[in-house]
Amino acid sequence: MRTVLMVAEKPSLAQSIAKILSKGTCTSRKGLNGACSVHEYPGSFQGQSVRFKMTSVCGHVMSLDFIGGGCDYVVLWLDCDKEGENICFEVLDAVQPVMNQGGVRDQTVYRAKFSSITDTDIWNAMNCLGEPNRNEALSVDARQELDLRIGCAFTRFQTKYFQGKYGNLDSSLISFGPCQTPTLGFCVERHDKIQSFKPETYWVIQAKVFRGKDSPLTLDWNRVRVFDRDVGQMFVNLTKTSREAQVESVSKKEKVKQRPQALNTVEMLRVGSSALGMGPQHTMQIAERLYIQGYISYPRTETTHYPENFDLKGTLKQQANNPMWAEEVKALLSTGLNRPRKGADVGDHPPITPMRAASEAELGSDGWRLYDYITRHFIATVSQDCKYLQTTIDFNIGKEAFSCSGKTLISAGYTVVMPWQGIPLEEAMPVCERGDTFTVDEIKLVEKQTSPPDYLTEAELITLMEKHGIGTDASIPVHINNVCQRNYVTVENGRKLKPTNLGIVLVHGYYKTDAELVLPTIRSAVEKQLTLISLGKANFQQVLQHTLDIFKRKFHYFVDSIPSMDELMEVSFSPIAASGKPLSRCGKCHRFMKYIQAKPSRLHCSHCDETYSLPQNGAIKLYKELRCPLDEFELVLWTSGSRGKSYPLCPYCFSNTPFRDMKKGMGCNECTHPSCQHSLNSLGIGQCVECDGGVLVLDPTSGPKWKMACNKCNVVVHFFEHAHRVQVAQESCDACDASLVAVDFNKTRTPLPVGETQHTGCVFCDPVFQDLVELKHATMRHAMYRGGGARRGGRGRGRGRRGNPKKPKDKMAALAAYFV
Repeated sequence: MRTVLMVAEKPSLAQSIAKILSKGTCTSRKGLNGACSVHEYPGSFQGQSVRFKMTSVCGHVMSLDFIGGGCDYVVLWLDCDKEGENICFEVLDAVQPVMNQGGVRDQTVYRAKFSSITDTDIWNAMNCLGEPNRNEALSVDARQELDLRIGCAFTRFQTKYFQGKYGNLDSSLISFGPCQTPTLGFCVERHDKIQSFKPETYWVIQAKVFRGKDSPLTLDWNRVRVFDRDVGQMFVNLTKTSREAQVESVSKKEKVKQRPQALNTVEMLRVGSSALGMGPQHTMQIAERLYIQGYISYPRTETTHYPENFDLKGTLKQQANNPMWAEEVKALLSTGLNRPRKGADVGDHPPITPMRAASEAELGSDGWRLYDYITRHFIATVSQDCKYLQTTIDFNIGKEAFSCSGKTLISAGYTVVMPWQGIPLEEAMPVCERGDTFTVDEIKLVEKQTSPPDYLTEAELITLMEKHGIGTDASIPVHINNVCQRNYVTVENGRKLKPTNLGIVLVHGYYKTDAELVLPTIRSAVEKQLTLISLGKANFQQVLQHTLDIFKRKFHYFVDSIPSMDELMEVSFSPIAASGKPLSRCGKCHRFMKYIQAKPSRLHCSHCDETYSLPQNGAIKLYKELRCPLDEFELVLWTSGSRGKSYPLCPYCFSNTPFRDMKKGMGCNECTHPSCQHSLNSLGIGQCVECDGGVLVLDPTSGPKWKMACNKCNVVVHFFEHAHRVQVAQESCDACDASLVAVDFNKTRTPLPVGETQHTGCVFCDPVFQDLVELKHATMRHAMYRGGGARRGGRGRGRGRRGNPKKPKDKMAALAAYFV
């Protein structure tokens, strides 16, 4: 029997599709990687009996994971956008070399196109299989390569340049991105307009009139405003010559507030930010979850027009029993749906619509709020327009013209389900006609000032990015999230984006060196070329090479012009030599180096003009004024807190590896020095019970609450509380090859039998130590003991034996049991 391999983008998506196509009869098992399940069931394909195997990719495919002789056909169920098309070919690169070979003319690769996880859509996709689109995949390859190569070059250069000069530059990465930087540019451009704004004083005439016992009417001056007070006062004086306001005309006009077009991604993101208070990235994550669970259609689409064959009535019927909008839905079904407004059909996916009924209990708070909006928006698109009557009354007071207007609702239409867009209730306009007179109650000149624009909201930024072609509907949320995460802008109340000092200086620096690095024009042009690749109208290699050539020249010019950008940095940030506090001595000049806490934290020797990296996300302090035997640098201690890990490190060795088998960023707990009292060789006890390759190392600073911690993962083992001293012995355990530990207990609190205070044994196997060892913290993944030597990097053991370890005794088994 032939085999059909079907591949989806996410494990949950694979499960849903397999359940629909197998009609609930599939069997499931874990795949080889332990993360992606395989769902199997028998069926028919291309007129023959086959065995279907449905699985998913785990992130992007980067290596071969399929066993030879695996399958006869491949059906690709990746997301139906350009990125999904790209992953199709990643999967094929891994699968095709190990597929069974069919006939020369046999088609073996198929592509399923679908827009929702419903029975109808999935079966339609299965019955209308096509082929993956290589042009669309190539356009994604081009975008990824361009963004990576350009971003890495600029990011690496400016990060290394500026972090080595300024101490209070609170950013571990000063990144550049062809889309990210213009996104930041929009935010800074608005900031600059706010800062350069100069308010102007202007004057308006405020007039109030009444008739009989009616409430006073406030009239608008037809001249709107004047910027000269004397001129304004002149008009007031002319107006005050009359005590009556005469009705010049009364006009009534029926107006329409149009129902919305069908919902696409950009509009969903705008509403998520402006109305729901959710950032674009968060909104998209929720939308993807709702799609995978089958509640909404595919959330990445630029189309705002329903296809001619779209089942509007069937989609609406699914909402007939939801108490939130059941009344409106039933009314539409009985009177007939209104034809939706014509929108743009870009040929990708149908607009975003609800696919089945749901409740808040099913979706959770944020999921329900987004689903609620999507459903209301859909109902609104097939509802009637909102109609209202606008009444405008024109007055003359003396020779000056004034007016007032009001709206009266005729038919609420779609605003019944979208009440926030409804016509607000207003006081009724007085019934009057031309020639009627009103008494002037008040006329005065009011002084006002022009106000600056506000900071960009996320919704406004999304609009600007869409208008200028920066990013795609899928990547816009990522770019906005990046400028927030990298400390370039902060999100203020009302989802307003306020640039930080660093963001402002960067954009001003780009403008000063090469404005095209931050303006949207060049990226917009690149996006157009990428679109042409996807349509088969431009050559992938030519577009790639041409764009890289442009940015290569820009990069060299940027490097040569960096001093002009640096002039702006000097104004805003402090030189590294003037930052930080003295902490430890340099091994070269023996003067104190300064500890700079601003991210990334580091040590700087102003005499040698050298900067040394440090581990992040913890506290740094001097370690007993002890020195590294290799370079004479004073050691420092990194700690994540009393409940976490601690280890000493040499600042020089941390940045410049002393031995070939070490990597940058290693502390003393990973150092393979054969005799240093702080090294792994002296303090390593045994192989970590949780991770593959880690060693449990004694923390000599942890007493009296002694502990050992893995030098790779976050396992922490507490033992021998209140002991005077804990030392790693030279001898090893015969059972598990771990180093023995010598413990000296307090005579009044010793846990040893008959009052003994000293004992040497294995922390894993010794029955005396069995109840004194407690695992406090670990990432729980594996339920097995991985065995192996102590991996202490010396004493004739090399870097550790892996072989066939002896069976662990009770304590080791007890520790391993924590990972079930």
